[in-house]
Amino acid sequence: MAAGNMEKGELMSQVKQQIALANAQEMLSKMTEKCFKKCIQKPGKALDNTEQRCISQCMDRFMDAWNLVSRTYGNRLQREQYRSMQAVDMTN
Repeated sequence: MAAGNMEKGELMSQVKQQIALANAQEMLSKMTEKCFKKCIQKPGKALDNTEQRCISQCMDRFMDAWNLVSRTYGNRLQREQYRSMQAVDMTN
């Protein structure tokens, strides 16, 4: 049984890693798309100073927002998990 639990733990770890990677890829893709649309008026061979500043600020704001949403969502999941555990304890 211990080996089975260890395999489940390893599998869960791999799944969590894959989810984290997929989330990071999604965030990067959305950030690139949104910041490009916002900051690049005329695509060319190079970014001018205004475009560089805009891209930098856009990426910073996007990351701040992403992190806030992620933390809030994680906290909500933890609260709901805690509540469901309390509900199970109350029925026993």
